[in-house]
Amino acid sequence: MSERSRSRSRSAAAAKAAVAVASGAAARAPRAFAVALRTPARAAEPLFAQAPRAWQRMLPYAVTAVCVMSLLPVTIVVLTNDYKAGGGWAGALAVAQTVPLMLAVTRPLPAWGMVLFADTVGAVVLTGADEVSGHSWPWTPMVIIGYLVLMACLGLRESIRTLVGVWLVTGVVGALLSAFHPDGATNTVALLFVLAGVVLALTGALRGLGDARQKIAEQESISEAERARRTLLEERARIARELHDVVAHHMSVITVQADSAPYRLPGMAEPVREEFAAIAASARESLGEMRRLLTVLRGDEAGGGDRAPQPGIGRLQQLVEATVRAGQPVELALAAGAAEAAPPAVDLSAYRIVQEALANVVRHAPGAPTRVSVTFDAEEVLVLVVNGPARDAVVALETSGTGHGLVGMRERVRLTGGTLDTGPLPDGGFRVAARLPLDTPAEEQS
Repeated sequence: MSERSRSRSRSAAAAKAAVAVASGAAARAPRAFAVALRTPARAAEPLFAQAPRAWQRMLPYAVTAVCVMSLLPVTIVVLTNDYKAGGGWAGALAVAQTVPLMLAVTRPLPAWGMVLFADTVGAVVLTGADEVSGHSWPWTPMVIIGYLVLMACLGLRESIRTLVGVWLVTGVVGALLSAFHPDGATNTVALLFVLAGVVLALTGALRGLGDARQKIAEQESISEAERARRTLLEERARIARELHDVVAHHMSVITVQADSAPYRLPGMAEPVREEFAAIAASARESLGEMRRLLTVLRGDEAGGGDRAPQPGIGRLQQLVEATVRAGQPVELALAAGAAEAAPPAVDLSAYRIVQEALANVVRHAPGAPTRVSVTFDAEEVLVLVVNGPARDAVVALETSGTGHGLVGMRERVRLTGGTLDTGPLPDGGFRVAARLPLDTPAEEQS
């Protein structure tokens, strides 16, 4: 391909990209405006205050300003030339009927009260005008236009009850003025009443849609928070059940040793025998209390549940092999002696952290190469699980499934007094690093 052809291809590609960007922006603009139109304004907030763009937030001010600047001179000219009202009355009525529209953006209800009063006074004044016959009365065309703009602002802001009240008051005032209808004038009471009702219905429906969507979003937020809280409680209950098994083992050993001490150590004095018997009784009582608490946590009156031994670092090789058989490439680097060096709580927590991390990899990054590393020193056990980017497009972490993964890891690390570091990698993978101290807080206190 020649240099000219390559240049032409690059230009065409750039033009297509520019057109795509422009069309995307053009398509997003109406959607953004529709969202701003449906978003209800809070008390003491101007219309469209929640809009994402500055021009959208300024739009209500611009519309009302254009209406005032257009209707003010037109009202003066029409009242003076067509209705033959006095110049002073024409100017005063024009200002009173149009300037309050500027308040409609932030205070539509007070603005409606001022405009309706000014329009009523104007209708009374026009009954004595020289050329009212053959023209609109009591609402002039300028009054109708300004009033409909005001109705739109009210509909986007006020409650349904308020809108119904405004509409009925408009009809009542028009009906009362009809009693003073000048001869030959065109009655516009019904026209304004119908148009105002249509505008209020449309804008009120838009506002109702925005309110409904806002309530749905709030409910979803509450549901998400409740789900996170329930997940946390379930994970804590699970950890408590597992810790029961760990502690119950040690308490059972204490009971057996205390009961067998008189037989293993013949010639023991009677006070010493009684002391060992008291130790064994206390241990058995503690075991009974723990079993009753465990029954409550499990929600099982029969005391059923999983009675298998709790896993630990020594079973990580089996866990990794099972994951590899499921089709996930995983490598394990396990320091010799790590299982023997870790106390029971740390041993169980390290296994569960690796288990949850691998489950997240299988769920959210299937096929990604993964490396599991467990090392230790005199102070802590370091658990590291790192996976590369997924081979296929998958959902984001913790947005599907039970959602117990990271929550459970944090709870287990907090239980042992360690630290947890999780986050995405620059290449698209994910990293889980947990530091579990060998001296747990409970051991330090004892």
